[in-house]
Amino acid sequence: MTEEKKHQIGDQEIKDGDLTPVQHHHKNHVISLRNKIAKLQFEIDDLTPSLNFHENALLETTKKESEEERNNQEELNKQAEQAAAEEQ
Repeated sequence: MTEEKKHQIGDQEIKDGDLTPVQHHHKNHVISLRNKIAKLQFEIDDLTPSLNFHENALLETTKKESEEERNNQEELNKQAEQAAAEEQ
């Protein structure tokens, strides 16, 4: 005896043999969409660490550039102060 296919849709278990053609159409879409969502979720899970790495690298380089700019500005201020002091 062949066991009839059953599908879990929401909180219900639905037998293939009980479905009308329209219901089969909807069931097929549900299965297809679930598969696509699972595939995309796998890709998201795979890509997220790479995104985090590059975001952190970008933030780290901008911090370094900000520090360098601040240091350069401080050096220019010191030079300006020294030049002003020498003129007096």
